[in-house]
Amino acid sequence: MCIQGIFRSVMSWALVFCCFVTVANAQNADVGSIRGHVYDAETGEEVPFATISLEGTIMGTNTDENGFFTLTDLPLGEGSLLVTFIGYEDMILPIEVKKTKINYYKVEMAKGGITLGVVDISAERQQAKTEVRISELKVSKKQIKALPSTGGEADILQYLQVVPGIISTGDQGGQIFIRGGSPIQNEILLDGLTIYNPFHSIGFFSTFETEAIRNVDVLTGAFGAEHGGRISAVVDINTREGSTKHLGGQVSLSPFLGKVLLEGPLIKSEDGSNLTFMLTGKKSIIQDVSRSLYSYAADNDTLGLPYNFTDTYGKLSYLTPKGSKFSFFGFNFDDTFDDPEIARIDWNNRGGGLIFDLLPNASALTLSGLVGFTGYEIGIIDSDNIPRRSAINEGNLNLEFKYLTNESTVRYGIDIKSISTDFEFTNPFGVRLSENQNTTEIAGFLSYRKAWDRVVIEPGLRVPYYASLGEFYLEPRLALKINILDDLRFKAGAGLYSQNLISTSNERDVVNLFSGFISGPESSFNDFDGNPVSTKLQTARHLLAGFEKDIGAGLQLNVEGFIKDFTQLVVINRNKTRVSQPQFATEIGDAYGVDFSAKYETSSFYVWATYSLGFVNRFDGEQEFPTVFDRRHNVNFLTTYTFGQDKDFLFSLRWNFGSGFPFTQTVAFYDNITFEDGVGTDYETDNPSNIGIIFSDVRNGGRLPSYHRLDLSLQKTVKFSATRNLELIASITNAYNRNNIFFFDRVKFEREDQLPIIPSLSAKFNF
Repeated sequence: MCIQGIFRSVMSWALVFCCFVTVANAQNADVGSIRGHVYDAETGEEVPFATISLEGTIMGTNTDENGFFTLTDLPLGEGSLLVTFIGYEDMILPIEVKKTKINYYKVEMAKGGITLGVVDISAERQQAKTEVRISELKVSKKQIKALPSTGGEADILQYLQVVPGIISTGDQGGQIFIRGGSPIQNEILLDGLTIYNPFHSIGFFSTFETEAIRNVDVLTGAFGAEHGGRISAVVDINTREGSTKHLGGQVSLSPFLGKVLLEGPLIKSEDGSNLTFMLTGKKSIIQDVSRSLYSYAADNDTLGLPYNFTDTYGKLSYLTPKGSKFSFFGFNFDDTFDDPEIARIDWNNRGGGLIFDLLPNASALTLSGLVGFTGYEIGIIDSDNIPRRSAINEGNLNLEFKYLTNESTVRYGIDIKSISTDFEFTNPFGVRLSENQNTTEIAGFLSYRKAWDRVVIEPGLRVPYYASLGEFYLEPRLALKINILDDLRFKAGAGLYSQNLISTSNERDVVNLFSGFISGPESSFNDFDGNPVSTKLQTARHLLAGFEKDIGAGLQLNVEGFIKDFTQLVVINRNKTRVSQPQFATEIGDAYGVDFSAKYETSSFYVWATYSLGFVNRFDGEQEFPTVFDRRHNVNFLTTYTFGQDKDFLFSLRWNFGSGFPFTQTVAFYDNITFEDGVGTDYETDNPSNIGIIFSDVRNGGRLPSYHRLDLSLQKTVKFSATRNLELIASITNAYNRNNIFFFDRVKFEREDQLPIIPSLSAKFNF
């Protein structure tokens, strides 16, 4: 309560200050504003963090990650705008500042003689001084493609596994755990819509197409008020518009999948408006190819590697002459894992919507929004022939207003979600668990960012209302950065978080391909002390602090410590033996640790080394235990080197080490006689069909062997023209053929390993 009181006080003062700033600017009739976008003249892509200044003055700002800028408090009349960025030629643009109108300017910059690597370094340094970025990492398409790519296909999932604090379960069954949060506690967004199962059953690939990505924000804790509905982390993926310059795309083929991307302008008007499209599709072929190329990696030569997926995504965008944007998008992601000896699992993600960004020329406010739908359905039939299924459908309306000045930003808005869930499951005791629910979540949010020369502060408040539970929950947030020196920055963040969604996956299994979801319980239940719960929500508190240090021109160190206090976790009562027992139970937990990372970058050479020390625990009322994803030590080393006379070769290396996951040890086995004949059962000579397992009383008291893997790739780019080239990629996954454990069959006493060494050749034609 003390922490909440402090946050409420901070937010009250922040709100008053925001109102004062808005009114003060409105009353000053002698100044005006301009806004615009900065683009690369050759590719049409946005130029983030370019410097915008009024010539002859010290007034200036920077473009954001979308290349957008607003320059306020300018004297009325004509002037000149200076646009600069390392790697591009300086531009001087005549402008006119008006009293009752905000003029819009589209700036196209031509590349200069400085290499792109220096551009990237400059952009990151500039951003680091003006934004808090506590537990936040911004990922570009270029960074994703620099990874050693399994099968020649770089993927955001492979990049996320390198991020400090993120733990992966390995090569089969893509799941990530972010600083103590299980997958259900992490929100994965695609253009603002939730993707409930974004990773394919073969753990190298996600549902997202790398070539379509504009940027990715990875928020591993203490995220701002604009995000809600999860208590651990957010991965926010945004796609770009189709090219405004020319009709083109990419065709690629690898042993794992085939892929096609097409994009370009449909209409280009003389007034500067554009109608563009982008369409992508990829289809796995590994199930067929593996029978000949990777037969040694499959348990069944006839079956091959039993992974099959198909992904499609499309986007139609209209860009107005004054900078406003409207985009319609849709997606469908199908996945199947089919191994007769284990299970058949089918799941599907689908959805679409409208995204818009409005820039009214008579108002300093901008409006962005989303109207969309997303759905997910999964079904499984495993060796016990008892089907399980889960479905979730979500309608979403999001509106966000933004008020920008040269040194501050005010954001506020509303987020409405209508969610329906349908779940059916039979537990090991033969009790059927079934839930069919509908709920609505409405959240208002407000955040404020103010940057001075040495201090950046970002207070925020989110207030969600969970209609099915009739509950409000106040979620104050606060982030702070102090630029102690030009090359040394301290940062901290904290916040309260809640969510209503519950996973039907069992945290006892670190690899669980069946991921079902239900909304929070409407029926009453008790906590583990036997008392009625005061709230049916899952809740958490975050506290993070760290520092950034720039060493020389290309080296940056980053250290962050974190504490996540999971004050209530609601879980499925899987020990339910009678229908009359409650469907749900509660746990509490915590996660804490420290992440270290060092990044060194030049125009040709890139090194990123990370080490994470983490502790993740739960308490269920009986004992405290580490979770099955409590990886104590995790190390990643990534390096890339660009070479050749035309810089047309790219060598990449990634090595990962992780200490062993916890597991509950086996004490004994027993004949699981079902007594189907009642008292007449001959228990002395009957041969049972099932073997029962007696587990240790100490939950997760053992540790599996450690995991480590080396991946390598070499890429050669053959240029035919300015827009056409061929990328040839040779890669080796698990280069020294490490036997990493996947799971252990206790009854058969057999160990199943992750994938062995996987070499591959692939080709991509860009046009």
